[in-house]
Amino acid sequence: MAEEAKETLDLRNIGPAPGAIRRRRRMGRGTSAGQGRTCGKGHKGQKSRAGYKVRAYFEGGQMPIQRRLPKRGFSNYPFRRIFQVVNLKRVSDVFGSGGEVTPEMLLKSGLIKKSRIPVKLLGDGEVSVPFKIYVHAASQSAVEKIKVAGGEVHLL
Repeated sequence: MAEEAKETLDLRNIGPAPGAIRRRRRMGRGTSAGQGRTCGKGHKGQKSRAGYKVRAYFEGGQMPIQRRLPKRGFSNYPFRRIFQVVNLKRVSDVFGSGGEVTPEMLLKSGLIKKSRIPVKLLGDGEVSVPFKIYVHAASQSAVEKIKVAGGEVHLL
């Protein structure tokens, strides 16, 4: 008995599996075609019309499940802390001679917009003169840079 040569898989004979490719359905081409007349959409109604589309969660006008179910869980939104951010670079540009810097002075110089929102100092930029800065919060890098320059940060 001679062994049959097994066909190896290469670019010549690669292709889809047998039966994987089917002809597309031709809708509305007569009753003998199988999908004639109503084209498999039934009779009348929203789903039978051209251009019919519906959101995945739409329930036909019924109150949707995401609105029927009670809301649960916790939101931190009412308790969040909002800061006005000021970088060291901007402070050293405006108050180049050093000295004392307060939120009122930052407001007058235009570095912050509102007096009632707390101020946070961030460490972007370099400081060469000593500052005595009064803010509500400060990043570690900002505090270190000011201390190296001989200044100090006071938290309000």
